[in-house]
This record gives sequence, structure tokens and C-alpha cells, in this order.
Amino acid sequence: MFIGHFAPAFIAAIHPKAPPLGVLIIAAQLVDIACFIFILAGVEAMRIVPGFTAMNPMDLYHMPYTHSLLGTLIWAGGAAIVVGAMTGRRVAGLIAAIVVASHWFLDLLVHAPDLTLYGAAPKLGLGLWNYPLIEMPLELGLIGASFGYYISRTRDITGRSNWMLIVAGLLLVLQLYSWLSPEPTKMSAALPIMALGAFGLIFAATYKLGMSRQLLGAGLN
Repeated sequence: MFIGHFAPAFIAAIHPKAPPLGVLIIAAQLVDIACFIFILAGVEAMRIVPGFTAMNPMDLYHMPYTHSLLGTLIWAGGAAIVVGAMTGRRVAGLIAAIVVASHWFLDLLVHAPDLTLYGAAPKLGLGLWNYPLIEMPLELGLIGASFGYYISRTRDITGRSNWMLIVAGLLLVLQLYSWLSPEPTKMSAALPIMALGAFGLIFAATYKLGMSRQLLGAGLN
């Protein structure tokens, strides 16, 4: 799952005490951001196995710190502390933590069994990446419904913002590239670097979107 991971961020952003949308977008992919940095540093490892699933050849064979349930919950706890301290609101920290934790459970739907509970067997994954006709509508449905919900519950406060269209277009283009580009045949540093670059683009665009919108009724007497 790629852009589907951002669905909890858009939904959570509607809470009146939530942290900014940009922060929630980072929270949604914090596990993968850490994972790709750890791969570059040699702390965690994945390999390319052609045919590992019908849609994704990446086998996360050594991801104890990011793609175990325990590891994800630790990252979620760290996010709660940092966001709570940054905003001065415990609720904001809790919301960020829930968004971080959602990553593992969404991955559980699509991954072949390469996720763990605490870094060791059993390995888990329901394998929807082997069923494109289920996974693709599911991912588009998740992000489409959550993004539409966010837009419907907020209003543009600039009167001239195009960030809604920019974000929607960017997410769609990146997802189509992920689905339609040739699969890599071997692991290289280019893969995590490209992923981190994509996350950076999404963060920048959604940060601007969040800054251009306000919850309906907020600031009104």
C-alpha cells in the first residue's frame, strides 16, 4: 500500500485538536520513512524477489525496527511524545500516534507474509498485492473517500488556492507510477532514495494544502 496509507491522516485532520495536516502525513508514512533511512544505513534490509507478489517484488525480510507491530507501536509512542510536546496538546500526540500505528495494519492487508509482531516469526500478511483487482480499487477508494471527507469538512481560507487539485493530482500520478513503472530487478540505493523523495513531495504539497484550509465553523462566532 502506498497512497492508501494517507487515508487515516486526512480523516484525523478533521479533529479540532489534531496536529496540522502536514504532521499527520509524516505520521502516516513515518514507519516507511524510517525503514528507507535504515536500509540506506544498513540497519534493516529488503530484497527484490521477482514474483514475490503480483504487484510488488519487495521482500521485507529484515525489518524488526519498523515493520514489526512492536516496532511500529514504539514509533507511534515516540510520535505521541514529540507531537504532544510541539503542540502542547496530549490529544494531538495521541491522534498522531494512532495515524502512525495505522500503517502496520494497512500493510497487513496487502503484504505477503513478511511482517512480524516483534521482529521474529511468525510472519504475517494477507497478501492482497496478489489480487490487483481487489487491491487497486481498495487503495483508490481509501484515499478518495478520506480526501473527499477532508475537503468536505474544511474550507479554503485563501480564496485562490489550487492545492486541493495539486495534492489530488500528485497522489494519483505517484500511485500510477508505482503501479505501472517497470519492476526493479535488483535492490539498490536508488529505491529508498526515490521513495524518500516522493514522500518529500507529498509532505510539501499537503503542508500547503493544510495551511490553505480551515475546519468548517472554526474561527466563526
